[in-house]
Amino acid sequence: MNIEEVRNYCLSKKGVEETLPFSPSVLVFKVVNKMFALTDLDSFKYINLKCAPEKAIDYRETFQGIKPGFHMNKKHWNSVYVGSDVPEKFIYELIDHSYSLVVQSLTKKAREELQNR
Repeated sequence: MNIEEVRNYCLSKKGVEETLPFSPSVLVFKVVNKMFALTDLDSFKYINLKCAPEKAIDYRETFQGIKPGFHMNKKHWNSVYVGSDVPEKFIYELIDHSYSLVVQSLTKKAREELQNR
């Protein structure tokens, strides 16, 4: 797994945009202006992903490569280390989960607008 594969996967989702709001090396993926994934372009060691709190704890206990979100709200974000014991396929599932959580948190109007894009 490399940064381009993750980037292409995130951008393939409906309504996603990439931004660099924090620094030129921190790539952030947003849906309707809400973050669901971010990573460092220079090192690409991990990707921060939103996660349901009850699942976040389970994942951290199951995988050494899933830690509380670095520089994020530890209850709602995980740092998922690429090249660790976390299977690549599961990382893509975690990206899907993060995206879904953010879409679910949107207002009804914003979700409808996203659906109609």
